[in-house]
Amino acid sequence: MRTGGDMQSEGAATLTVAQSLDTFTPEEWASLSGTTREGSEPYNPFVSRAFLKALEDSGCATGKTGWLGQHLRLESADGTLLGAVPCYLKSHSQGEYVFDHGWADAFERAGGRYYPKLQVSVPFTPATGPRLLVSRNARPEAVRSALAEGLRTFADRLGISSVHVTFVLPEDMAALENAGFLRRTDQQFHFFNEGYASYDEFLGTLASRKRKALRKERRAALEAGIEIDWLTGSDLTEAVWDDFFAFYMDTGSRKWGRPYLNRQFFSLIGETMAEDILLVMARRGGRYIAGAINFIGSDALYGRNWGCIEHHPFLHFEVCYHQAIEFAIAKGLKRVEAGAQGEHKLARGYLPVTTCSAHYIAHAGLRRAVADYLERERRDVAAIGEMLAEHAPYRKGP
Repeated sequence: MRTGGDMQSEGAATLTVAQSLDTFTPEEWASLSGTTREGSEPYNPFVSRAFLKALEDSGCATGKTGWLGQHLRLESADGTLLGAVPCYLKSHSQGEYVFDHGWADAFERAGGRYYPKLQVSVPFTPATGPRLLVSRNARPEAVRSALAEGLRTFADRLGISSVHVTFVLPEDMAALENAGFLRRTDQQFHFFNEGYASYDEFLGTLASRKRKALRKERRAALEAGIEIDWLTGSDLTEAVWDDFFAFYMDTGSRKWGRPYLNRQFFSLIGETMAEDILLVMARRGGRYIAGAINFIGSDALYGRNWGCIEHHPFLHFEVCYHQAIEFAIAKGLKRVEAGAQGEHKLARGYLPVTTCSAHYIAHAGLRRAVADYLERERRDVAAIGEMLAEHAPYRKGP
């Protein structure tokens, strides 16, 4: 299968495919909306060049791990970058958080070949953000349309089964659906900062019983003499990364068998985007025993990985959820996105939010079966979301 190189020309624009972020200069990538703190649009740290390049340079997202870069690049006739898509040729469905294993099994039992497939996402990162990246000087609708159509054309050219665009923003979703992609929905839990002056003010919006339960939980989490540190910027030394990586490996190995991120990845992001990172670290007896990594956007805090080497009641909830809310309130961030799944987040002030993904299925029979399944799944997700919202811990009424 041949990949990369010139894919198509439409009018004055040309779409090419590259296997590495190195194909884009830092200045080119910074011209894309959402990739830096400059500009009026929200900054998403996961589509920054530093984050995506760290995944490549560390070997976490490469052909050897089943994530072969196939990044789309849309250029004008004079070579100016108009848009881009972080895209990977996948030989499996791991590290995506939108599960299509059932589709793959069914298609292959019927004699089809599901892998390889194209995956448009930030590897190992279930956070909604821009996927069809548009230059600030380009026409957004036209570029998104060209990129969405380009993904279909690329998949058809390769002769592969499908393209999957996960954790999609509404404006990208519109372009993808117009290009024939199917919509899929799922549920996450986010905290929304309603301009709270403090964590106690947030607690004041909860029902009395829920408020008392959270206060009791937070006291219990720290009963063993545990203290909490917020580390960011120059606080993120190699010794701190050594500690956090030990937590990540211990918990990750027990939870899902093979952690996706290696030690070098954390050093790289520590070098290139330390101001965008918050480590919430739990300390007992003069040493760190647990921690959670978060990424700081312009208006959101994104919770990612957690780990520990000592187990204490409620410490996971304290480090991952309560501390994230406190930080967001202190820094004036509008929300906390606490990662995939987890109905236990509801009791801690996080509300159900619908996430979207888009799927192009080349085979007509498989596409019909998936479309039928997704229609029923969307109804179920909506119904569950409504039910969960009814059980939110906030006070009812004015």
